[in-house]
Order: sequence, then C-alpha cells, then structure tokens
Amino acid sequence: MTTRSRIALLTALVAAGALLAGSLPAPEAATPAPPGRPTLDQAWPAAQRAGLRDLTVEPLLFLNATTPVGTVTAGGSVRLLIENPGGIRELRSVPDAGEPRFDNLTAAGNNLLWTETSDGGDGGGNRPTEIWTAALDSDTPPRRLTADTGNVLFYGNQHDLVVADGRVHWAAGDNTSTEIRSVALTGGDVRVRTEKGQWALTTWPWLTDDVGGQAGTIRMRDMTSGREQRITATGPEWNMCSPAWCRVMVMNADGLARIDMMRPDGADRRRIAGSGAQSAVTDVAVLDRFEVLSEPRPDSDVTGTAGLVVHDLVSAKTVDLARAANLAATRDGMLWWSTGGRERAIWHTLDLRTV
Repeated sequence: MTTRSRIALLTALVAAGALLAGSLPAPEAATPAPPGRPTLDQAWPAAQRAGLRDLTVEPLLFLNATTPVGTVTAGGSVRLLIENPGGIRELRSVPDAGEPRFDNLTAAGNNLLWTETSDGGDGGGNRPTEIWTAALDSDTPPRRLTADTGNVLFYGNQHDLVVADGRVHWAAGDNTSTEIRSVALTGGDVRVRTEKGQWALTTWPWLTDDVGGQAGTIRMRDMTSGREQRITATGPEWNMCSPAWCRVMVMNADGLARIDMMRPDGADRRRIAGSGAQSAVTDVAVLDRFEVLSEPRPDSDVTGTAGLVVHDLVSAKTVDLARAANLAATRDGMLWWSTGGRERAIWHTLDLRTV
C-alpha cells in the first residue's frame, strides 16, 4: 500500500483518509486561482519544482523534482527503475506472473528502501513481504535486508517504513498486539518489540493507535520515554494526528462542515478549509507544516479531477496548485500530482523541503 490517492468526491468520513477515484479524464483549460489566493509561482517562486511529460515509469516516489522511482511492466517482468534526465537505472526485475508489488519506497541519506511482495508465480500463495535497499550514490546491486517481516501492517502513509538510528522500522501483528520490528541498514537479525493493542508508526519515536481517522480518543506513545499523549474529539469530529498536528474533520447533519488543524494538546486550533475541501493525502501536516487538500467541483464525480491546494500552517496561507488534478501523492517531503489524460499525462512535482 502507498500514499498514492486519486482525487475525487467522497463522503466526509472517508475523506479523513486518502482520496480514491476513477479514470483519468481529458485535460481541461486552466482557470485562475480564487481571488486572493496565491498561485505556486507567487507564493514559492524559489521552490524546486517541475512539469514532466512522457515518463517511462509509473512514479512511486520522487527523489527530487526531476527524478522519479517507479515501475514498468513489460516483457513478462515488473521492473523497478530510477529515471533521471541522464538515463534509467534498473534496480529490480521480477516476473510479473507472481503479481509482484513494490511499495513503501522511502529514501534516507544515500539509502533507498522499499518492500516487495509476490506469490512467486507458482500459485503457492503470497511470500512474506521482503525489505530491500539500494545505494543511491553507486550502481551497487540492491540487497535484501530481510524477509523476516511478520504479519506486516501497512496503512498507506509515509510512516509504514521509518528509518531511524541506523535501522528501518515497521509494524506487524494482529488485533490484540503490535510488533515494532526493525533491522539494521547493513542487514542482520530482526529486533522485535511488542506493544499491546493496535498501533501504527508515526514520526519517530512515536506510535499512534489512530489507524485511519476516528472519533473518541486517540493515543500516541513515545517509545523512548513511554510518555503518552491523548487527544479526545469533542462533538461530531473525526481526528487524524501526528505528534505535531491533528487534522480535525468537523461534521454536521449534512456531512463535513469544515477542516480544522490543532496541536495534539488542543492548542493553536484554527480553521483551514470549509465544507468544499477534502484531505488529498493520508499524511497529516507534511513536514509538520503543509496540509494537502483537494477541492472537488460539480463535475468531479464524472471527470475524476478536483482542485489541488496546499495550506501552509506557518504563513496561514492556502496556495493554489492545480484546478484539475488527477492524482496526488506525497512522501519524504516531495509532493507530486498529475494532470491531463492517461496517454498525455503531465507529472508535476514540488519539493516542499525547498519552500
């Protein structure tokens, strides 16, 4: 599972997570941003960004504004590639008979990491999910770090694999307990720490029992100190939280009334959008600063497109990115989206780390 999410109209409860949608439409003529709202060029003229046509890969991650990592299926294989202006580097090639999946890509320093799942093409059922790594600064072949991943729990956000303290961490388990597993970036034995209940990784070293937006109380736990933070929704609200911010979906009898952001202790609460917006990606407050939103239009249920905006929690400004985006995704501080039809898609990138 990844953070990729098609932008479309959904109910407000589903909007607490990633947006999903249908087919890609034909491109539409650009329309100006709403009055008083800055465009990307106006708000962040120095930010690194690009508009990329005719990509070879289906992007799963952008390392920077012009370098995607993604897959191509051809010739009986699924290939994982890095595509940059200087050429293409193949990382892995796996027979497509096993329906292989490359997921949870993340970069940390010179390390690229991802998960692989496949049934091996022999009809014997899914193999255990494996974790792989490749060096970004050399052509050294990728290495499998481990296949001892347990019953993996992935929620489609950027914390499904977390790199910290020279190790990659992930969650596994069932409805009664959660294993926080880790392996060194150099390989070796897997360490397992068991926590009672259902937990997911969030910003290191925190865990959260919020696995998709919920009413009631959300708990977050610091694995280093054992300290817990509790966030309780008031009235008809649905929350998703990180250690820095909570996204609050405020409901009324008609559905979503507005979207607020607040600190986990309830401080600094502010409205960032009205009932016409939805969350466009699962991650809350990317880089502890940027909330990515979609703005469905009257024809969004037909076209599968919606407006795409970013609310900057530092400047309190909402920046217009696209009036008709098909897809939005974020990971490692990179935001990307597509416009246009499937045969002539343009991939737009914005490195939020450079804003």
